[in-house]
Amino acid sequence: MPEKSLADRLFDDQREASKAKDRFRLSVIRMLRAELQNAAIAKSAPLDPEEELAILTREVKKRQESLSDYEKANRQEQLDDLNREIEMLKTYLPEQLSDQELEKMVRDAIAESGAETKRDMGKVMSQLMPRVKGKADGGIVRRMVEDMLQ
Repeated sequence: MPEKSLADRLFDDQREASKAKDRFRLSVIRMLRAELQNAAIAKSAPLDPEEELAILTREVKKRQESLSDYEKANRQEQLDDLNREIEMLKTYLPEQLSDQELEKMVRDAIAESGAETKRDMGKVMSQLMPRVKGKADGGIVRRMVEDMLQ
């Protein structure tokens, strides 16, 4: 049986959250479904799985970037809600790569691209990022590549 699309999973989860009267979960799912629908409208076509993943990743990243603002403002309740949203959104992301898996992929990309110094970082990143998209944080990937290209 083929894996359900993100939109289908969200629809099913929204129905479950509605039946369970889980307002928080319901609001997060509705927000994400709205983002996906707006992107599909802007594109004038249905989104493919990679585009859905990009939107989901962007929403997680937006919330992670807001965490420090809430910490500085000492807004614990909003900080807790934001952390709950992030954790919930992450459940829709593909399984994340382990450090060992990511390290192996970085080493392979460096070898394939023939990179030797940090000036060659662009070659490595252009090969590597499509492979790890949604499975690893871009900042972590960049730091790992930098460390290996010293």
